[in-house]
Amino acid sequence: MELTLLIIVIITALIFEYTNGFQDAANAIATVVSTKTLSPRQAILFAAVLNFFGAFAGVAVAKTIGAGIVDAGSVTQIVILCALIGAIAWNLITWYFGLPVSCSHALIGGLLGASIVHSGFDVVQTQGFMNKVFYPMISSPILGFFIGFMFMLLLHIVAKSMPERINKKFKILQLFSAGTMAFSHGSNDAQKTIGTITLALISYGFLDGSDFHVPFWVIFICALTMALGTAAGGWKIIHMLGNRVIKLKPIHGFAAETSASAIILTASQLGIPVSTTHIISTAIMGVGSTVRFSAVKWGLVGNIVCAWVFTIPMTMLIAGGTYALIRAVFL
Repeated sequence: MELTLLIIVIITALIFEYTNGFQDAANAIATVVSTKTLSPRQAILFAAVLNFFGAFAGVAVAKTIGAGIVDAGSVTQIVILCALIGAIAWNLITWYFGLPVSCSHALIGGLLGASIVHSGFDVVQTQGFMNKVFYPMISSPILGFFIGFMFMLLLHIVAKSMPERINKKFKILQLFSAGTMAFSHGSNDAQKTIGTITLALISYGFLDGSDFHVPFWVIFICALTMALGTAAGGWKIIHMLGNRVIKLKPIHGFAAETSASAIILTASQLGIPVSTTHIISTAIMGVGSTVRFSAVKWGLVGNIVCAWVFTIPMTMLIAGGTYALIRAVFL
């Protein structure tokens, strides 16, 4: 029975990773598609491949998810399963409405909600949550906006010096920035599911909990699943970020992607599970604000921010409620 439950948890984790791929496909390719640097088919294949390789860039974020937010010794297979159900449900709800949200925070909220209902508030590692989740959740979108804004101001100087050739040059440069963005997305987002599956293996007893070691096969299947999810696209969200928030040109796409990927890669090395969605979205807003402040559709941005704010509370509620229901009926 326990082995069957472990297999169910792993399969559910991979379903989450797949939804993460198509929910976050826009992070890497919305700008490159909207500027017509690549066709949608080319962009998706490009992002899927680099997402795959990005997942092998390190396991610092996986360790944070598996051992830095809740007490791993108090987590059961049912807790992990309910956390994943909460995250998947929120991913699908927001995808349906075309709202880009943080799959990372959806998973963290699900893990918190199910763990608290199972063991009480003492299970939460408060310092780890504040330092690795809460503070970065507030600061990283601000950094995305600020760095995107400042970088775009710098590029405006370059653009004025060669206006005839600027569009063609930045179409080429955007291939590199979009590739870096896709790679950075894999380096951070794929790690959350890697950490979750590793936590499930520790809970089952397959791995030693005193040494958070991530097996290679876990990294591989998560990388492959995310790549497949990215290949499935996520056209509502791609359209939202690439066209409806602001109309982008290649120079804007390059600035937004370069700014966002620099923040995400730094966070990945520090083991901080940031929201790639928050960062690229605010970077696009920052870049767009340099054109003119009114160029950004702030009413639409308000809807996106509301979805961000409610992500952790809603996934805590869904996962905690699911665990309470399962406990009442089956346990």
